[in-house]
Amino acid sequence: MDELTIESTGETVGEAKWAALRELEQRCPGLDKAAVRFEVLSEGERGLLGVGYAPARVLALLPAEAVQAAREALEEGGIAADAHALVSRIVAALGLDARVDVREDEETVVVTCSGPDVALLIGRHGQTIDAIQYLLNAIGHRTYGDERKEVVVDAAGYRERRRATLESLALRSAERVLATGESEGLEPMTAVERKVVHLCLKDVEGVATTSEGTEPNRYVVVLPG
Repeated sequence: MDELTIESTGETVGEAKWAALRELEQRCPGLDKAAVRFEVLSEGERGLLGVGYAPARVLALLPAEAVQAAREALEEGGIAADAHALVSRIVAALGLDARVDVREDEETVVVTCSGPDVALLIGRHGQTIDAIQYLLNAIGHRTYGDERKEVVVDAAGYRERRRATLESLALRSAERVLATGESEGLEPMTAVERKVVHLCLKDVEGVATTSEGTEPNRYVVVLPG
């Protein structure tokens, strides 16, 4: 199998490299970005007062063995490969500078994104990354049925940080409910976040939880139980 090369341009060398990498990902989903080699053909020129501008030009090369590895991974299929390919396409479509990695165990597939643009992938209160995760699980349910695994999409450790925040919030709310005997509604959350709260308080004596409201403003209510 032949190597894959892309020549690309940009206002800077960095922009030209990113453009080339995006095109490589579209042509070879699932590629290992670390395997890509770059050759700077021209660093570009701005010219005096903007006159005589010449873009930076780079050549990106993906070795034949890396091309083969990416294609074999896709051909093997499975929910992990599907998840990697879909998130890679979403990242490329959004024009984000992010690397996509996947790990799989007996119960879960975890897709992890890293890079300078992951904040945009996470979105406000995690709405974007939760939507991506919901989409992957919906596809997995429809495609693999009972053989599906739960897919978790994470970026820059967001899931763990958000989980810790939600659990702390839930426990403080439970303490107030136990002290006052009055129910307390929490802030609107996604379905993923509400599940974290429900699980956190499931075994706390004296309180119960329920969800109320309609999407996207559905929230958890902690009540005496």
